Amino acid sequence: MEEERRLGDELSLAVVTAERLRQAADEAESFKLECGEVGKQVDRLAQMLRTLVRLVTGSVHIYDRPIHRVIVEVQKNLERALALVRKCKGHSIIRRVCSITNAADFRKVINLLESSNGDVKWLLSVFDSNGDDSFGGGINISLPPIATNDPILPWVWSLIASTQMGRFPDKIEAANQLGSLARDNDRNKKIIVDEGGIPSLLRLLKESSSVEAQIAAATTLRFLASDQDKVKAIVSELGVPIIVQVLGDSPIRVQIKVADLVARMAEHDDVAQDEFARQSVIRPLVTLLSLDVFLDDLQLSKHNSIRSLVQMNKEIDRDPSQKSYNYKSYMSSNSSVYSDTGGGRAGHYHRKERESENPEVKHQLKVSCAEALWKLARGNVANSRRITETKGLLSLAKSVEKEVGELQYNCLMTLTEITAAAESSADLRRAAFKTNSPAAKAVVDQMLWLLIQVDSPFLLVPAIRSIGSLARTFPARETRIIKPLVMKLGCPNQEVAMEAVVSLQKFASHENFLCAEHSKAIIEFGAIPSVMKLIRNSDQQVQLQCLILLCYFALNASNHEQLEQAKVLSALEGADRVVISQNPDFKELATKAIYQLSLYNVGLHSQILSYVGP
Repeated sequence: MEEERRLGDELSLAVVTAERLRQAADEAESFKLECGEVGKQVDRLAQMLRTLVRLVTGSVHIYDRPIHRVIVEVQKNLERALALVRKCKGHSIIRRVCSITNAADFRKVINLLESSNGDVKWLLSVFDSNGDDSFGGGINISLPPIATNDPILPWVWSLIASTQMGRFPDKIEAANQLGSLARDNDRNKKIIVDEGGIPSLLRLLKESSSVEAQIAAATTLRFLASDQDKVKAIVSELGVPIIVQVLGDSPIRVQIKVADLVARMAEHDDVAQDEFARQSVIRPLVTLLSLDVFLDDLQLSKHNSIRSLVQMNKEIDRDPSQKSYNYKSYMSSNSSVYSDTGGGRAGHYHRKERESENPEVKHQLKVSCAEALWKLARGNVANSRRITETKGLLSLAKSVEKEVGELQYNCLMTLTEITAAAESSADLRRAAFKTNSPAAKAVVDQMLWLLIQVDSPFLLVPAIRSIGSLARTFPARETRIIKPLVMKLGCPNQEVAMEAVVSLQKFASHENFLCAEHSKAIIEFGAIPSVMKLIRNSDQQVQLQCLILLCYFALNASNHEQLEQAKVLSALEGADRVVISQNPDFKELATKAIYQLSLYNVGLHSQILSYVGP
């Protein structure tokens, strides 16, 4: 309402100034010919201004950005013309002689008024009524005088106006054209955001019942959300609740684009991550990811009620030949966590639509939801906890096992982020990755399967990283985790080998309560020869990580014979001075390790002498 009042005041002031200018032109006693031309220009301008006032007054969701810009310039030009024309009114001879006015001044003023006429005419073409009580006569690609130096600006104005006030087909076309502009370069994105395009697109996304319109709006918003500032602009326009609402109650093709938008916003802004979580976006994302995940392929949590298990057994007894059940349907009927993403008749309609949708479209929805979960969990302990609380670990682990390509990778990266969060949060580690937890076991099993069966570094690196993040959750007897990691030390791909070294460090580090037991197990599986080989054949970064691992071995298992056989003490003493100087923490660790190994070697030498005798 304040914006409408301010716009109305600006338009009224311009009309009043135009009337004063017309009156001053009629009263002029000098330069009458020039003042007459000014009067003609003002007549046309005043008439168009009154038409614009009628169009704008009382309209709903008026797009006022170009009107403000144009009217400010029109007011300046009118005031300049008024000041000039008033000098032509009858005064004393001395006043008229002292007033320096010439024909060139009038030519400048007349040109300015012509430009103002062109600008207002362009506004009327954009906001012209189309006969059905709405505004916008289609997309206007003409160029007003005010924007001759920046032709993109009026185009953006026209597109935003059509998106906000145009006929429905024009809204869709305008939103798509804004998306094309936003995709081209960052400057176009900035102009669209600065000129108020985000509120119009959010309104189209929220209020439209057209799939095409919602897709166009969500796609364009995703193009705009390319950095932190633009994402914050969407958040500040209260876009997050709208996006979450549309995600939960829309056709599947719209949900794909909205999930992509969630992923893009969460990727660029921590505030958006937290705001999406507050609006409960994780639950519908997990639910959509769990579509067609079958119950008999998943291990149920021990916390499932007896009533739920009885109901499941009844279903199986009713049709023994049926070997798979829809996981989402079961969980929807037995757990609030998997409540349907849609509500009422709309939710029922969209459930029907999802059931009959093309499998490729369903697959793409899962890909988008998995990416959104990945970006929401990245570096965010609270969001990672929320995913585990929705039992999302089971669905993610199952997707890593059964799927391939982008969906498998996105789910794997989500698990990698969750395990990284668990590494930094003891509470999350205890809650989600308990030894007897079916979800945790499913995650670990899938990571081990990848380590043993997959050769792609693209998948191996995050899988190894996840195992390392969970190092403090494994008991000493869980040696099946150690062997595959040790085997990867000999991988030809240096990135995989280095990731294996870093993960093994987390087992052998003193931050791990079982570091001594794990260190001995790692050595027993033959890690030292592979580590020594990496030191000889790798770059400084890999050498450093290998030397750190050897230091942990020396501190935790200094009496192990393989350390002496491999001449680990010599390797640490001969470490590259450059590596040591650039890493003071390693220097302290190496000093302790060398001292420990030296003590053991001296003690061993004394024992040998006493045994042999003098």
